Amino acid sequence: MTYITGETIKKLREKKKLTQRELAEKLIVSDKTISKWETNKGLPDISILSELADALSVSVLELLSGDIAKNSNISANMKKSKFYVCPVCSNVIHSMGEGAFTCCGIRLPVLGAETPDAEHKICIQYIENELFVHLDHPMNKGHYISFIALITDSHIQMGKLYPEQTPEIRFRRAGHGKILVFCNRHGLFSETV
Repeated sequence: MTYITGETIKKLREKKKLTQRELAEKLIVSDKTISKWETNKGLPDISILSELADALSVSVLELLSGDIAKNSNISANMKKSKFYVCPVCSNVIHSMGEGAFTCCGIRLPVLGAETPDAEHKICIQYIENELFVHLDHPMNKGHYISFIALITDSHIQMGKLYPEQTPEIRFRRAGHGKILVFCNRHGLFSETV
């Protein structure tokens, strides 16, 4: 990972509409120090990075990478949910909009959903007040369904699955939405319900 650049500090400071002096006061340093950072004649010490990130309203990861995550999802519609899966430990992260997430030292990309193919055909049955979701899919340590989720405008229901389990789950019916299925080898698939 690269260390913070002066260009990033300047861009974020100007975005916050702060002068060099105002940022310096927040960090209890001189405005000359801020100028040195922004002109790449010096670097902020690692011990101050957390305070600098807070003053600029970004995470330390965003500060270091210069890649600022912007969440334009102000209405928090659950259908706009995003999922991230760690390829090392299989942690699943759910977000109500895009974010910057890392796990096991890896920056996780947002998963893009595809239409199910023959191998990932999602079978949905309506049984009374439930949706029964199942797949005819391998469930061994090398190839399995990791999770199945039901997302509507205002709710998310999710079940985590593990190898040797049957790839099926029951959800309480909660209106129109979509079913998401994540295969550890082939990624995310989506079906409208």
